[in-house]
Amino acid sequence: MEALKFGTSGLRGLVSDLVGGPSFAYALAFLRHVASSDESGARRVVYLGRDLRGSSPEILGDCAAAAAVAGFEAIDCGALPTPALAFRSLREACPAIMVTGSHIPDDRNGLKFYGRDGEITKADEAGILAAFAAIGDTERNSQALAVPEDATALDEYEQRYLDCFLPDALGGLRIGVYQHSSVARDLLMRLLKRLGAQPTALARSDRFIPVDTEAHRPEDVASIAEWTSEDGFDAIVSTDGDGDRPLIADERGTLLRGDLIGLLTARHLDLTMIVTPVTSSASIERAGIADRVVRTRVGSPFVIAGMAAAAADGAERIAGFEANGGFLLYSDVVLEGVTLTALPTRDAVLPMIAVLAEARERGKKLSELVSELDAGHAAAHRLANVPGERSAAFLTRLSGDENFRHEYFAPVGTVAGIDTIDGVRTLLADGSSIHYRASGNAPELRCYVEAGTEAEAARLLAWGLKQAGAEIG
Repeated sequence: MEALKFGTSGLRGLVSDLVGGPSFAYALAFLRHVASSDESGARRVVYLGRDLRGSSPEILGDCAAAAAVAGFEAIDCGALPTPALAFRSLREACPAIMVTGSHIPDDRNGLKFYGRDGEITKADEAGILAAFAAIGDTERNSQALAVPEDATALDEYEQRYLDCFLPDALGGLRIGVYQHSSVARDLLMRLLKRLGAQPTALARSDRFIPVDTEAHRPEDVASIAEWTSEDGFDAIVSTDGDGDRPLIADERGTLLRGDLIGLLTARHLDLTMIVTPVTSSASIERAGIADRVVRTRVGSPFVIAGMAAAAADGAERIAGFEANGGFLLYSDVVLEGVTLTALPTRDAVLPMIAVLAEARERGKKLSELVSELDAGHAAAHRLANVPGERSAAFLTRLSGDENFRHEYFAPVGTVAGIDTIDGVRTLLADGSSIHYRASGNAPELRCYVEAGTEAEAARLLAWGLKQAGAEIG
C-alpha cells in the first residue's frame, strides 16, 4: 500500500499494489470520511463507475465490498466517462468512486473520489488518509456482492448536451472518431450523429491503449495525419481513457493544444473569468478572451480551488481548463434558452462540441479558428519511468542553485527568470520558456516549452528532454 499515493487526479498505483485489500481499504476510508461529515438523514448511496482497463471491474468489486462495510448502498453505473459519473454524483448529492488510471499504462490503475458536492479537495485527501490509517486489520468480505446496476447516468450525461445544443449544431461536419479504448467512444459516435455530424469510427481496440492528450504517442500522431489526408475529415476527435480530456485534430491532422481548446470553448460560451495552471501557454492572457486570468498549480483540485476563490471575490462566468484540454465549467450557462448547469470537473465532451460548433457556426476550418488566437507555439512531452525522488532532486537543484541553472540552460539561451508555482518554469531572454515538473499521477518528468516558431518549440523540447535525461541519469 505504500506504493499508492494521491496525485493530481486521485489515487494511482500499480494494479498489483491496488487490487484486493488496498482498493477496499482506500474506498472504505473515503466513505468513512464522507460519513464523518454527513448530516442526519443523508442518503447512504455511493455511485461506482469504471473505465475499460482489464483490472477495473475487479477493483470496482473491491469498492462495492467496502461500501457494504461502511453502510452505503453501492450502485454500479458501469463503464462511463468520469464526468458522467461526476454529473450523477452532483445531481444526487451522493459520493462516487471512479475506477480509472486515465491515460497511464494498463499495468496501473486508480481511484478518483467525489464527495457529495464534487471532487475531493486536498483537505479531503488528508481526511481520507487519516481514516485509512485507522482501519487497522479490517477484513474484506471475500464473497462476491450483488451490486445493483444503473445505466441511466450515461444517458443523463448525453442528454445534458442534446438539450443545450441545436440538433444541427454540427450539421454536415465529417468527423473521425479515434476510438482506441476510450470509455467515451460509443457515446461520441451517438452524440455527434444526433447533433448533425457525420461520424466515422476509427481504430477501435480491444486492449487498453494509454492515450495522453498532453504527450501524444508518435503512432497516434502519424495515424491521425494519415486519416485526415486520406478521408478528408473536418476534424478527428477522441479522449483519454476515462473520457475527461479531449483530443481534437483539425482538417490537416494537426492536433490542437489543450489550452487553445479551452480558450475556444470559453469564447463560444462567453466565459470571461479563466482559471488555468501554469502549464497553459501565455496565449491565455494574450488572446484577450478573458477579462481576468488566474494561474494555479497543475491538477483539477487547484483549478477548482482557484475558481471557488474567484467566485467568492464576486467573479461571474467562470471557467477552468488545463493544458491537457480538460474543461471545468464553474458557472451555469444558458444555451439555446436552456441552462447548462455547472460541472466543475474535467470534461472532454463540452469542449469538443463547443469547438466544433464554433467552427460550423462561423463557417471556418479549425485551423482558421486557431490561427485567429495568435497563440504562438508550444510543445510538451515527458520522460517516463523517472522515480519521484530523482525528479524532486533535479527540480530542487534547478530552482535553488543559480549557477547550475545558468550553466544548464546556457546551450539554448540566457536565463531571465524562473517561476516555481509548480515545478520550475524558466524564462529565457528571447521570450521562450522551458518548464519542468514531476507528474502527480505517474513516475514521469514532464517538459513544456513555448517559443516563437513551431520549429524552435520542437527544438527546445527535444533539447529539454535530452538534457534532463542526461542530468537525471
